Amino acid sequence: MKIDELRPAEGSKKKKKRVGRGPGSGHGKTSCRGHKGQKARSGGGVSPGFEGGQMPLHRRLPKRGFRNAPFRKVYTIVNIKTLERLKDVDVITPELLLEKGVIKGIKDGLKVLGDGELSRAITIRANAFSETARKKIEQAGGKVEVI
Repeated sequence: MKIDELRPAEGSKKKKKRVGRGPGSGHGKTSCRGHKGQKARSGGGVSPGFEGGQMPLHRRLPKRGFRNAPFRKVYTIVNIKTLERLKDVDVITPELLLEKGVIKGIKDGLKVLGDGELSRAITIRANAFSETARKKIEQAGGKVEVI
């Protein structure tokens, strides 16, 4: 097979529907839009959730819950199994992880999660730790330091 012999699979490419090009095309006159009405006009149509003027469902239902949007903390997370791969380092800080390319950026701080196993004693400085991460680090003889 040569590159000039490559063809798309049968039925995978459809021809563009050309509307408004005469009665012989089958898509002439009203251009597949039917006669008159909001959906026939240019720019016409209704927005998602519009119910013909009836109060839409999302406005009929009561508001529930609480969102702490302006004050929430969004931590950059890192797992123990990722920290295990840093063999030559004894003290791990957020700045070191940024430098090594382990994390791409720090939002409101760094949180260490407990997925994976730790085989050596290391000191980890972070803003938050999950309970399992804290236990695994201390079991391995390491230290947990909250910044």
